Amino acid sequence: MKRPQHVFFTSDQHFGHRAIIEMCSRPFVDVDDMDRSMIQAWNSVVRPGDVVWHLGDFAHRCPVPRTETIFHALNGTKHLILGNHDRQSTTRLPWASQSAFHHLVENKLQVNLSHYGFRVWPGLHRQALMLYGHSHSTLPGSRTTIDVGVDNVGYVPQTLAQLQARMALLPRLAFDIGRDLGEPDEPVAEGGFRP
Repeated sequence: MKRPQHVFFTSDQHFGHRAIIEMCSRPFVDVDDMDRSMIQAWNSVVRPGDVVWHLGDFAHRCPVPRTETIFHALNGTKHLILGNHDRQSTTRLPWASQSAFHHLVENKLQVNLSHYGFRVWPGLHRQALMLYGHSHSTLPGSRTTIDVGVDNVGYVPQTLAQLQARMALLPRLAFDIGRDLGEPDEPVAEGGFRP
């Protein structure tokens, strides 16, 4: 029996970036070991029919042929949320989509995707989630927001359920934007959401 399609989230592999190993205390001998290990980690959970939302910084200082080879070695239909290191060698790859920010509904939850961690985001007062990267495990998450970067989640792309389990262990935000603004509890228009 065929496994149903899964949706995964990840960011900040920095494929080809030698200096990131020391900068982030990554447990790899060299850049070849890092790239090989992260490709294996990705493909250990992502199957060809799955969807992966990559929240930026796919590769950095990585030669174009190497970047292309790595991209094509990774399973899944890949979407890119642009990061600060995503140059032409990354953006010219055949991503299913590319954008700076994306909002989706996954498992009946509103989910916002950005390379950068927002302090407030669309739907926050309705428990919409905010997934981000960029911070390499230095920006604390909460019950509604989390760094999906490889340095924060063990180098393996995560499903929303896995991320929610991690977020459940984190503190709540120190403020409630909906209550602070005194917004009425009214339905969201179809196809949209209220900040």
